[in-house]
Amino acid sequence: MQCKHLHTCTGHRAALYALTPGKDARHFYSAGGDGWLVEWSLDAPETGRVAATVETQVFSLASLPGKNDLLLAGNMNGGLHWIDLERPERTRNIQHHQKGVYALQIHKQWLFSAGGDGVLTRWALGEARSVESFQLANRALRCLALSTERNELAAGASDGSIYLLDSETLTLKQRIAGAHDPSVFTVCFSPDGRFLLSGGRDAMLRVWDLEKNNALVSEQPAHLFTINHVAYAPNGNFFATASRDKTIKIWDAAGFKLLKVLEGVRDGGHFNSVNNLLWLSNEVLISCSDDRTAILWSVSA
Repeated sequence: MQCKHLHTCTGHRAALYALTPGKDARHFYSAGGDGWLVEWSLDAPETGRVAATVETQVFSLASLPGKNDLLLAGNMNGGLHWIDLERPERTRNIQHHQKGVYALQIHKQWLFSAGGDGVLTRWALGEARSVESFQLANRALRCLALSTERNELAAGASDGSIYLLDSETLTLKQRIAGAHDPSVFTVCFSPDGRFLLSGGRDAMLRVWDLEKNNALVSEQPAHLFTINHVAYAPNGNFFATASRDKTIKIWDAAGFKLLKVLEGVRDGGHFNSVNNLLWLSNEVLISCSDDRTAILWSVSA
């Protein structure tokens, strides 16, 4: 496994919490504590463009596939910003959740939002309108993941549970109780839909076999502190984890074995908590951190 530091994107004035794809595979957006939504280009990463600003910290981002003009941002106060980049006068901030919006997930014509109030909400994308909301957990919902292969939505919560729902009807199919102690911070389906990976405040990486009644097939203390994010490469050959311990780790997806550790001094990595990851392709990984930077990585087997 070869991993190379390509560039460090600087300019944000506070910690970065969220990343989402841009208009094509050469662009992405970042957001965080300064309320700036910044567009970056792999072709000119030295300079980011502030695409929009909001009045408070941004915890989550989503972009609409096939559309270059709509960004969705969840803030620390439970608000959801619908940002029209082409027609700013149409931008809306809808105060909805009672606490922060920790995760956003797009599926077909729907947007799902996960709140610190434990509420899951389905939104109609074309109308910026909430369609239904329900109390999924009695603690904060911290993460969402979608499997189109399984038509399934996974939600991780601060009650330590993972909730598996039908992505069309939102019927609760199963609950994996005690998945992490005390909180689930990240969930991620394998591209083929067979496995669900999860990480949490306990720094454990766990792998659940969804074809065998959610059997726990692997668990290991993957980091020293909280695992903030897990993300599969598009081809499913490997995945990456990001942690409060300031490192990024690359793993073999076939055997769930560690391949590479990316850290500050040796690799040009981050010097504070790594909060989010984004694969723009099988060869390009983006990370962002409390150190106010996003880093571009080249990854090859």
